[in-house]
Amino acid sequence: MDHRGSRRDRTDPARHHPERQPRGRASWGTAVKATLHCLTGCVIGEILGMVIGTALGWGDVPTMVLAIGLAFLFGYSFTLFAVLRTGLGLKAAVRVALTADTVSITVMELVDNAIIALTPGAMEAQLTDGLFWSALLGGFAVAFVITTPVNKWMIGRGKGHAVVHEHH
Repeated sequence: MDHRGSRRDRTDPARHHPERQPRGRASWGTAVKATLHCLTGCVIGEILGMVIGTALGWGDVPTMVLAIGLAFLFGYSFTLFAVLRTGLGLKAAVRVALTADTVSITVMELVDNAIIALTPGAMEAQLTDGLFWSALLGGFAVAFVITTPVNKWMIGRGKGHAVVHEHH
């Protein structure tokens, strides 16, 4: 073997593009990046929804519906804009975003909102209460831990964020 590595190493697409793992293989690093990508959109949407609903004095259900809706909107938007920058048409880019993010965002939102709903007093907490923020951020931390292996499994099968990486 010379200093350039084996022929397989030089032709392996994952060597130059770690995100492009061959089907059946997905690194934890790729799964973490995909999960952080979804988490970013979820955090922005969820916090914005919670802040708006709480500030307007809405009840728990309308506030959670708004927060979840915004989490999906921001999660999909991040992927949509990234894919559009590659030159893909709008219709195809929307399909890629939906395919890439739906399971990840759904798992994240289910876990996060379950933790908030099950944390005593969290639903009644105000924006100025530490309990509001600790339940919300703690929910996201647990959601990240649970969603990362889901994303790793999906990417390894050519699904989820693997679809996005085909367009980079």
